[in-house]
Amino acid sequence: METAFSLPQLWHHLGWPLVRMLIYISIGLLFANFIEALNWTRKIAFIARPLTKFARLSPLTGASFSMAFFSGIAANTMLSEGYAKKEIAKKELILANLFNSLPTYFLHLPTTFCIIAPLIKSAAFTYMGLTFSAALLRTMAISLISHFLLPKQEKTKVQEQTPLESDLQTAWQRTWKRFQRRIRKIIRFTVPIYILFYIFTRIGLFDQLTHFMSTHLAFLSWLSPQAMSIVALHVAAEFTAGLAAAGAMLASGAMDNREIILALLVGNILSSPVRAIRHQFPYYAGIFKPGLAMQLILFSQTFRLISISMVTLLYLLLT
Repeated sequence: METAFSLPQLWHHLGWPLVRMLIYISIGLLFANFIEALNWTRKIAFIARPLTKFARLSPLTGASFSMAFFSGIAANTMLSEGYAKKEIAKKELILANLFNSLPTYFLHLPTTFCIIAPLIKSAAFTYMGLTFSAALLRTMAISLISHFLLPKQEKTKVQEQTPLESDLQTAWQRTWKRFQRRIRKIIRFTVPIYILFYIFTRIGLFDQLTHFMSTHLAFLSWLSPQAMSIVALHVAAEFTAGLAAAGAMLASGAMDNREIILALLVGNILSSPVRAIRHQFPYYAGIFKPGLAMQLILFSQTFRLISISMVTLLYLLLT
């Protein structure tokens, strides 16, 4: 548990990360509002059109899905703005947030793979393939659920487009007005919540939670002791800690690819909930209202845990 800190440490661990997060949120908010002001929502929704048509999701959700390949913050901002203006109902908001699981996976894929591949070599392809299958399974499942939960979308007339120069000028004016109004609300929620979670981290609350989880893993007795150590590191420390241990054991021959992959999948399942609350909630609470943000994270993590558990069980049975 850490309580004492200097001003440079406070800036490094709290000030700059908070400022950086607000910058990213601001960029996403400006980008999403600008696209909406230009009436380009339907144009960028074409990537997801086959899925959204079957799932009875609105063009706004399709645009958010397309945007999520490039910016998760911009995608969530589009959903938040649409929900605030009653363009989508709460039911569709929740489903849309879950629907974006696949593009969000692709967004982080290059970074994740570049970290994993050098450490666990060929096992990285299997592990990434399994996590990709889980993301795909979530998106397909949400499409099916949405098909039965949402009413059929009515066709709307396409709005006539004004000249581009006029569009850009008026769109930017509308975007800036909306941005100024929205960013104040975001700062009002995000800053105190982020500071509160920083305090929780400093007093060791999240460390206690992860330690509790890592020391109560008796139900994983089917894993080898080496695999259990990887799972414990994955939960108690960071993903790279468990990954580094996996790489060392793989290189020494203490564990084979199958054991490494199972250990990483189990560690992924157990560590995700605490990390989601710790890292996602502060910025989600800025984009959405805190209560709604917690609901979205709860639904997201539930579907994520179910999908990864399913592919883990399937891999365990088939190998």
